[in-house]
Amino acid sequence: MTSKKIVSRTQQRIHIKTLARAAALVLIISGHVSATDWGQWRGPNRDGVSTERPLVDRWPEGGPTLLWKAPGMGIGFAGVSVVGDRIYTMGDLPNGQQCVLSIETSTGKQVWATPIGPAWTDNYKGPRCTPTVDGDAVYVVSSHGSIACINAVDGKPRWARDFKNDFGGKMMSGWGFSESPLIDGEFLICTPGGEQALLVCLQKKTGKDVWRTPSEANMGTKGKDGAGYSSVVISNAVGRKQYVQLIGRGVVGVDAKTGRLLWGYNKIANDTANISTPIVKDNRVFVSTGYGTGAALVELSQGGPTGVVSKEVWFLEAKDLQNHHGGMVLIGDHIYGGHGNNNGFPICIEMKTGTIAWQKERGPGTGSAAVMAADGKLYFRYENGLMALIGATPNKYEEFGTFQIPDVSQPSWSHPTVANGKLFLREQDSLYCYDIAGSAKASLPTKKNILVGAK
Repeated sequence: MTSKKIVSRTQQRIHIKTLARAAALVLIISGHVSATDWGQWRGPNRDGVSTERPLVDRWPEGGPTLLWKAPGMGIGFAGVSVVGDRIYTMGDLPNGQQCVLSIETSTGKQVWATPIGPAWTDNYKGPRCTPTVDGDAVYVVSSHGSIACINAVDGKPRWARDFKNDFGGKMMSGWGFSESPLIDGEFLICTPGGEQALLVCLQKKTGKDVWRTPSEANMGTKGKDGAGYSSVVISNAVGRKQYVQLIGRGVVGVDAKTGRLLWGYNKIANDTANISTPIVKDNRVFVSTGYGTGAALVELSQGGPTGVVSKEVWFLEAKDLQNHHGGMVLIGDHIYGGHGNNNGFPICIEMKTGTIAWQKERGPGTGSAAVMAADGKLYFRYENGLMALIGATPNKYEEFGTFQIPDVSQPSWSHPTVANGKLFLREQDSLYCYDIAGSAKASLPTKKNILVGAK
């Protein structure tokens, strides 16, 4: 055998190994999102509830073990998505660009950063969108209204559209587009807020139009025209698949096949900002807004010109329940979250009746509270950076530990993420990863060997 043939076979083996590594990376990123991944806004079902367990049921003094802290996330209030060994978030970087970032889950090191437009410099700076991961693609909406598809592996842009230029889009008020786009099968659903494109459905692979939902002339007197700050959820109420969204004029339902506006409920709209994502269950929709508005349960039934009719079941005035922008979660028959405009007073209500099971006049932290749930507990993140673990039971209010997120200087608004035994907290330029695995040991370093991610 000649040396030339030996070299050739060696090169083949190296090439095969390289391909295998690349294929493994693609499988990690582009494979089906596992039950413990958190690949979009408010998790796998867009309801703020993780199915992961077991997780620690009580935090020690000072909080769970910090595994690593990663700088370089940029300015902003975006949440984080976690799929396999990659984290995705957004931030305004020092170069003046609003970017989508990919980070290693195990170390916090940056993999790539892709610009999608200029930084958001008005009002509270930075993006609000949580990236949506679908297969080998990441979908985002910038503060200025660019919706983009990016390759999850290398960060290369695939396509982009512009809410204002392409759809006549606008916001109800001036804090920038904040939506996290929905992927439903082969389609992407988003909310430009335009007169002829209130919601739109696009082909997710190309960004081409499928349908547009025109705004109706009489959508109610409360609120303002344009998109709100919420994100779309899917409902199959009365056997009709529809997209439910909170917009400037209240909560609406849109036919999933045609984009036709099926129903609307205007009473919940306010003139400043309609923010929290609606909660859907069976034929019912729960929605709440701040700025002195309140909360309501709407029931859908068959009938009317569109085939779907909405009816108010109950309405709570703002003094009883208003959720500003931290969101609420449904566990069993009860809804949990923070009550009060610019406040996160813990509250539990029965969804069916609106009856308050318990409430706290003051919570452990101050300001609004971003809320999610996992393994029978509520994760409250307060505006002052205090994290609280609270029982998700209608029987009584009970705390299971608190800790302070380090280096809070701006409002601490980014929603928490729980994935694969870890708690991820974005705090402006920093991202923190904590071990909250229950009986299983974490695969990442302990407090004795905290990693600091590098760009």
